[in-house]
Amino acid sequence: MQFTYPYVLFLLLLIPVLWVLFGKSKDSLKNYFTPELYEKMVAKGGGMSRRSRQALLLASLALGIVALARPVIDNGEIKVKSETTDLVVAFDISRSMFANDVYPNRFSLSQRKFFDLLENLKDTRIAVIGFSSRAFLVAPLTSDYASLRYLVKHMGLDYISLKGTDMMAPLEVTKNLLKNRTKKALLIFTDGGDKKDFSKEIEFAKREGIKVFIYAVGTEKGGVMKVGRDVVRDEKGDVVITHLNRAVKSLAEFSGGVYKEFSFKSADAKELAEIIKDSLHSGEIKEDVIRDRKELFKIPLMLAIILFLMSFSSLPKWSRV
Repeated sequence: MQFTYPYVLFLLLLIPVLWVLFGKSKDSLKNYFTPELYEKMVAKGGGMSRRSRQALLLASLALGIVALARPVIDNGEIKVKSETTDLVVAFDISRSMFANDVYPNRFSLSQRKFFDLLENLKDTRIAVIGFSSRAFLVAPLTSDYASLRYLVKHMGLDYISLKGTDMMAPLEVTKNLLKNRTKKALLIFTDGGDKKDFSKEIEFAKREGIKVFIYAVGTEKGGVMKVGRDVVRDEKGDVVITHLNRAVKSLAEFSGGVYKEFSFKSADAKELAEIIKDSLHSGEIKEDVIRDRKELFKIPLMLAIILFLMSFSSLPKWSRV
């Protein structure tokens, strides 16, 4: 048996000191009262003696200290193997993602789909980036989905005034984040931007072994872009209408990924999660070493409680003067 916090056991040295002090405290009463009055003040029959109760209380304290020291039985180390998968999720935060052709806008719907995706992605570390004409890291690879939800929900949108959607930016960040992985996957929430030729991005993705999954948000009909309460207008003052760019489909398909257009149904997030997990299946095996320990603190703790209650369960009757 071992103790997790053995230094706590030094408190046991207080027990004999307290025992002596308790004994002296009783005898000291004789110095202040006559023998006749003292006999009437002390407990008589009908219960446990004062010294016995003090012994139970000190025993209870000793057991409590032992419980605080966390006794354990160490059965050695156990090696646990698990398949680990990593995924980078990129959010397009260019101005076009705030178009109103989907409710409430393209970016907000992307956030909601990401939250649905987390419900269906288990045992996967996820990193989040935001990009427009350049990319920035929102969250490094982590399995803390609660933190990911918070960061994505409160994602800073300082770059929405930047024009353009550079698909190469998230690819380059993914390369750096997953440089030690044999299988790399990037999921992009985007409306596709304005570019029609993605040959450079496709070449880069193939060379680096990055499978690109596109979740396209937007409609062919298009919508009006808003930055705050202001509607985006062109140089002539006309309202700008932005449309879904389906040309980005080639980036997903030629990189070995999947292109999927938005849906208001939550089931599509589950389908996308299954596709991503199947794509990353048979990844690297992670081996964790954990200690097999059996906690024993409950035993001294329960005994301490029992002795403490026993010390007060049978109080003696006191005589009155």
